[in-house]
Amino acid sequence: MTVAPGGSPITEDAGATGIDVAALDGAVAIQGRSPWQIVRSRLLRDKVTMVALVVSVLLILLAILAPLLSALGVLDAYSTNDKLVQGLGSIPEGPFGGVSPSHPLGVEPGTGRDLLSRLLLGMTTSLTVAVMATIFAVVVGTALGLIAGFSRGRVDWLISRFIDLILSFPQTLMLLTLAPVLTGRVASALHVPDADNRAKITLIALILGFFGFPFFARIVRGQVLSLREREFVEAARSLGASSRRIYVKELLPHLWAPLLVYTTLTLPQNIAAEAALGFLGVGIQAPTPSLGVLLNDSVTYALPDPAYFALPGLAVFILVLAFNLLGDGLRDALDPKAGRS
Repeated sequence: MTVAPGGSPITEDAGATGIDVAALDGAVAIQGRSPWQIVRSRLLRDKVTMVALVVSVLLILLAILAPLLSALGVLDAYSTNDKLVQGLGSIPEGPFGGVSPSHPLGVEPGTGRDLLSRLLLGMTTSLTVAVMATIFAVVVGTALGLIAGFSRGRVDWLISRFIDLILSFPQTLMLLTLAPVLTGRVASALHVPDADNRAKITLIALILGFFGFPFFARIVRGQVLSLREREFVEAARSLGASSRRIYVKELLPHLWAPLLVYTTLTLPQNIAAEAALGFLGVGIQAPTPSLGVLLNDSVTYALPDPAYFALPGLAVFILVLAFNLLGDGLRDALDPKAGRS
C-alpha cells in the first residue's frame, strides 16, 4: 500500500506485465499507447487516407471476384455480339456506347462484348501483373539491401554497383526491347504456346520487378546501416547469433514500416506501367482483357464513342490515385517526425 501526496491510499496490482496503479483521489491514471495505436489514431483522423483505403479495398475485392463471376457466367468478357453494333467493326447501337440494363457500361465497339465485364477482368489482369512485380521487387530488394547494409565492405560495394548498373538503363526502353525477345523463352519455361498471355503476364511482371527492386534495396540498405550499430544488434552478435538470424529476427522487424509505405507507392506505378505497355502494343494481347489492352483499343474510337475512350482511362486513374493517396497517408502516419499527435 502506498500513499498519494494528499494522503489518500493508492492500491497497486502488480501483474506479470507490470504494475497497474489506480488513483483513488480523483487523479486520472496515465496510460501509454503502443506504436500501432498511435498509427491507427493518425490514420483514422486522416479522412483522405481512409477514403483511399476503402476505395483500394473495394477495387481489390472486385478484381478478386471478377474471375469467379466470370466462371459462374455472371460476367462475359469474350462473347461477341454483332447485333449490338452496326456490324462487326462498327460503333455500338444506342446512346452512350450501347448502355442497357444487360450492359450497364455499354459494349465494346467493333465486337459487341460487354464493357463492364472486360473492365473488371482487365482490372484483375493489371493488378495481377502489378502485384507479382511488386512482390518480386520487395523480396529481392529487401534481401540485397539487408546483405549490403549489414556486410558493408566489398560485398556492399559490389551490390551497390550492381544496383547502379540496373538504374542506368532506361526502364521503358528496356521493356519495349526485352518483351518481344524473351516471350518465347518464358513460354518454353512455362510449357505454354508463345501466344499464350500467361507467358506475357509472367514476363512483364518479372521485368517490372527486376527494374523495381533497386529502389527497395537502397531504402533497406540505408535503414540497415543505422540499425546495425544499435545495441540490440550488438547484443545478438556478442551472443553468437548468425547473420541469417540477425537479418530475420533483429533487422527485418524494424523495416516493415518503410517497406509497407513504398510497396503501396510502387504498386500503382506498376499498374500504370502495365497500362502503358498495353497501350504501346507490347503488353498483354487481345482478347485477354487488361486495362492497357482496353486503352490501346479505345484510342481508335475516341471521337465516335467517347464513353469507351473515357472508361478505361478513368479506371486506371482511380486505381493509381487510390493507391498513391493510401501510400502518402501511410507514410505520414508511420513517420515519427510528421508532427502529428
